[in-house]
Amino acid sequence: MYVAAVDRSLGESEWRPFVEAQGFGHFIAPGEGLDYPVVVPTQFVLLGDQVLAHFASPNPVLSALKAQPRALLAVGGDWAFIPSDWKAIDGEDPALGIPTTYYAEVHLRGRSQVREEPSEVAEVLRRQLAVVQPDTPIADPEEAHPSRLRGIKAVVLTVEDVVAKFKYGGNVDEAHRDSVVDRLRTRRRPGDLAAADHVARRLLVTRGNR
Repeated sequence: MYVAAVDRSLGESEWRPFVEAQGFGHFIAPGEGLDYPVVVPTQFVLLGDQVLAHFASPNPVLSALKAQPRALLAVGGDWAFIPSDWKAIDGEDPALGIPTTYYAEVHLRGRSQVREEPSEVAEVLRRQLAVVQPDTPIADPEEAHPSRLRGIKAVVLTVEDVVAKFKYGGNVDEAHRDSVVDRLRTRRRPGDLAAADHVARRLLVTRGNR
C-alpha cells in the first residue's frame, strides 16, 4: 500500500482505536503454490499485539496459513467521496476542483497460528466475546457447544508490523479542509461524519504543533 507523507498515521494512538472500532476486515493468506492469495472477510478482535479470529473448518484460509503462517489483516473504513466542487472556496472555479475519496486503511502483518484443539478454540472465543459483548451473559462454548467447537478453528495473528494510511485531505491547506468538514457534516451519508471527525482531529494536531 502506497502511503504519501501527508497520509501517514500519527501513530498507534490513531490507528489502534480505528482498528478496534471497525472490528471487521479481510484476512489475507498467501499460502504456498496458490495462483492467488486467500482473502477472507472476518470479524476479529485486537488485543495487545494479537488479532483473534475464528473460521469454519472447511475455510481455505486455514490450509493456506498452515502452509505459510505469515499473513495480513486489512482493515478499511470511514470513507467518504469528496466531489470536485467541494474543493473550491473563496471564489475559486468549482469546475477546476479535483474529486477524491477520504478513507483510512490499516494493515496488520505478522505470523499466525491455527489453533485446532477445542479447548484452545473455546479460549479464543471467550476472549472475543469478552470484547464484542462484554455485558451479555452467554453459556461457555466448551461446556454448551462441544460438538460445534469441532467444526471451527481459531487463528491468532501476532502483529509484527503495521502500515497505516489516513487519507483525509492532508495535501490541501487548512481552509479547504475546514470547508470539506462542514460539507461532510451537512451531507451526512454513511461514513461522512466519521470522515469529518478524522479531518478535524488531524487538523487539531497540525495546529497544535505550531
